[in-house]
Amino acid sequence: MGYSGLRVIKEALTGHRGWGPAWRDAAPKAQYDYVIIGGGGHGLATAYYLAKEFRQARIAVLEKGWIGGGNVGRNTTIIRSNYLLDGNEPFYEFSLKLWEGLEQELNYNAMVSQRGILNLIHSDAQRDAFIRRGNAMMLNGADADLLSTEQIKARYPFLNVDNARFPIKGGLAQHRGGTVRHDAVAWGYARAADRHGVDIIQNCEVTGFRIENGTCTGVETSRGVIGAGKVAACVAGSSSRLMEKAGMRLPIESHVLQAFVSEGLKPLLPGVITFGAGHFYCSQSDKGGLVFGGDIDGYNSYAQRGNLPVIEDVCEGGMAIFPMLGRARLLRSWGGIMDMSMDGSPIIDRTHIGGLYFNGGWCYGGFKATPASGFAYAHLLATDSPHKTATAYRFDRFARGRMIDEKGMGNQPNLH
Repeated sequence: MGYSGLRVIKEALTGHRGWGPAWRDAAPKAQYDYVIIGGGGHGLATAYYLAKEFRQARIAVLEKGWIGGGNVGRNTTIIRSNYLLDGNEPFYEFSLKLWEGLEQELNYNAMVSQRGILNLIHSDAQRDAFIRRGNAMMLNGADADLLSTEQIKARYPFLNVDNARFPIKGGLAQHRGGTVRHDAVAWGYARAADRHGVDIIQNCEVTGFRIENGTCTGVETSRGVIGAGKVAACVAGSSSRLMEKAGMRLPIESHVLQAFVSEGLKPLLPGVITFGAGHFYCSQSDKGGLVFGGDIDGYNSYAQRGNLPVIEDVCEGGMAIFPMLGRARLLRSWGGIMDMSMDGSPIIDRTHIGGLYFNGGWCYGGFKATPASGFAYAHLLATDSPHKTATAYRFDRFARGRMIDEKGMGNQPNLH
């Protein structure tokens, strides 16, 4: 069932009787070539690219809940590739390029909106750091634009440029950045993967691994044992709990990250804006709500709720640059479980157990990485070699001293 403007008109004229389910509600088979654990954005993208780009078959995606019920539906929807280090920037630029063609690729309206992202500068030292970051971005094919205070005043007249504590001295803009409808990404990839023969199995929790002579031969689930040639873990904040079932201890901590949305307002934010002297970022949704967030909670947690000190810190950061934010009413808040690696960068690699692969440790970068993560993970599963943009995302980088210590990305951002 393809989507098009003509199809929408036809269904509107015929009572919408022709629409069918977006994907099959598949029952698990006894054996697959590939079993992907986790039906979030990364798992579904992996299944889609594995089937379409690498021509693999007999693929299943196992989701313990429902499609779109995890972190893919619990984030602030931002996409960007404004990274500094060589281990990260090519990967996230690859992801942004995939975002730019995603809706045509999937035949699905994911509401990709490249309204731009602006990182504010509040000191001379920060300007020097952002100049370096912008140059690194351009060397890797990304766009970067250093804006002066006067340019920011003209484009964003509502900002408190002359704040006594945090004066705005400029900003680093990436005009190709923006936002995407998060749950539509999951639905689009699920639908596209299903059209390529992938079995999407919901309400199927993995309870254990079948490991024989050092090789993973399948998984035990709430719906029975499922055999597999290769098993790919991809469960974000639940990574440590899942891999513990295989006897693995990961270099990852799980923390809750809160996000907030205000009441609906008239259009006022042209893109994403981040506070450079604290952890605050804000954009405006298509419904009109201001979507904003900040730092992780300071303790390990698997709870999808936060605490008041973080709410206070986020609001203080927002008020420093958006005084008008104090007049908006908070509509709701939520929390997502973040799998925070020790250097702030992800892992896409084989494990020491034969046939068992791992994708996780995405910290704050998980949603924006969805297409590239899926493509790179599919490449690893199909070829047993890392994708060229993900060669640094190995388990052994911690033992080899090859950490990708991107500023502000680790499980304790104040130390990075």
